[in-house]
Amino acid sequence: MNTPLARLGPLLVLASLATPAVAQQFTFSVDWKGPTISQTASFSNRRITEGDILTFGQGAPGFAPLGPPAFALSGGNLGLVLYNSCVGHQPGQACGVEVDAVSQGADQILPLNSPTNEAQHLWFSVDEFSVGVPQAHLGPTVFSEGGAVADVASDVFVTFGLAAGPLSPTGVPAQHVGVFDGDGGSSNAPSGRVYPGIGLVEPTLPSQTLPSTGDNLDALNLNAQAGFPSQGYFISVDGNSFDPLKNTSNSGTSTTQGVSAADVLLVSSPTAAPVVFAPALSLGLDLFGGPDSDDIDALVLAENGNGTFDVSLEPYDWVQGNTDMLLFSVRRGSAVIGQPDSIFGVPIEEGDILVPPVNGGLSPFPGILYAAETLGLVTSRTHGVMHGDDIDGIDFDNGTCFDCNNNGVEDAVDIATGSSSDANDNGIPDECEAIEEYGFCAQGLGPCNNDYPAGGCANRTRQGSHAFFQGTHSVAADDLKLVASSLPPGVTGLFFMGNTQSQLAFGDGLRVVNSIVGRYPARSASGAGIISEGPGIVAYSCAQFAAGCIQAGDTWNFQCWYRDTQGPCGSGFNTSNGLEVQFGL
Repeated sequence: MNTPLARLGPLLVLASLATPAVAQQFTFSVDWKGPTISQTASFSNRRITEGDILTFGQGAPGFAPLGPPAFALSGGNLGLVLYNSCVGHQPGQACGVEVDAVSQGADQILPLNSPTNEAQHLWFSVDEFSVGVPQAHLGPTVFSEGGAVADVASDVFVTFGLAAGPLSPTGVPAQHVGVFDGDGGSSNAPSGRVYPGIGLVEPTLPSQTLPSTGDNLDALNLNAQAGFPSQGYFISVDGNSFDPLKNTSNSGTSTTQGVSAADVLLVSSPTAAPVVFAPALSLGLDLFGGPDSDDIDALVLAENGNGTFDVSLEPYDWVQGNTDMLLFSVRRGSAVIGQPDSIFGVPIEEGDILVPPVNGGLSPFPGILYAAETLGLVTSRTHGVMHGDDIDGIDFDNGTCFDCNNNGVEDAVDIATGSSSDANDNGIPDECEAIEEYGFCAQGLGPCNNDYPAGGCANRTRQGSHAFFQGTHSVAADDLKLVASSLPPGVTGLFFMGNTQSQLAFGDGLRVVNSIVGRYPARSASGAGIISEGPGIVAYSCAQFAAGCIQAGDTWNFQCWYRDTQGPCGSGFNTSNGLEVQFGL
């Protein structure tokens, strides 16, 4: 059935074929305290450090057991001066090469007056001391995975229902849900949720012990161009501040590099020395405690293309392209924590998403774009704790990583909101385990060497038509939509239905549905080469197909047939791959 890799959405696949293909990667880093430090990376013989940018390793994203992460970029490529001497150092021993935040400067721009609900997806990670506030759904959340459960520090969460900022601590909180797990194993939480892992070690106990029992996911960038982009890499590095919960000083990488931990640095080319791009003072940092007293722990950057930092004067002035959009958070122990922000005048917390000070604001310090409370995180200003939840990494992207039912909503969000059921608690909506794509035109199957392994056999567009679905397998809801893409624009096509499968040469393609009981109405492909049928295929089958009224418990197969008079084999028609649907109540 559908594996995690088969369910990857647009964040993690190749860019559109209309432009040169650029591989996209989910990238991250880990801090110096956890056991992944000094492990040998997947697909490599090199050892991992806290200065490396990592990506999925053997078996990831997927379920345990998984291999360790793989390299997307080494700390040597980022010009970290102690990198070579730090390779192989033991976990729990600071070595002065820690990357805290990373961006390629091309992050998605947070738009002005964007709608709420699914329009604003903020992705984030937190440290092992985070506990979160109770959510209306079962999780996984910071609350369900944090605290004594100790499964929170290497997870990645996404918000949903997040309103447009700025949002004060009293703003209406959004929900959030875990999308990526650290190890891909069953959660220690009572829910026992399983969701795709990225190859890190869990649990990470909230203790002062060094090395930590598990990993802290640190820098985060979901939609990164593979390799080294022409605009360079933007990073921040770890500082010297004291972590009062871990009872230890941080790695001091900023001192090694001769910068402030509150500076945003630019590495313009591989191995080039990092230079200051956005200085701390322009961000309202290092004002209260002096140089290197604040520490940027996460950042999102949309650089406007001129290669210099054009600071925003107020939220959303970046939409016009005259300024750079820079969102960030600061680490626990930073001097700016507790100082009034420039938008609401409330004390800044380590879980807040910040912007540079607003022009004419209430203070010279950063402004709060999203207060930690609105993300479902605990703070000292609201919850009476000594130290609040600490955000380790952030990214903003409206795309999806896992969207098996192709409805534009993250699978985890579908499950959390009740839009999809997940009876076996494996993180996959039940309808996706009940619907399977099959019958691809693999090598050697094309009638005239027109193989196409990602759909039906190739047509005159040189692609094969890909049949997929939207909606669910529920007979009662009758919301299943059959879709066929990559057809020649304007051609006539239709879906047909049968109760058995076959593999027979048929026109320029293959017929992979047999014992046909009915055909749905003919449609014209759109200009984008798409034909769809439904919702309402259940009702249509019962009204029109004497031997094919779809009932709960039935398994039916569907395939798209379409005309292609200029097709490669000369038959005048072709087909998509097939869909097998196990219908439920």
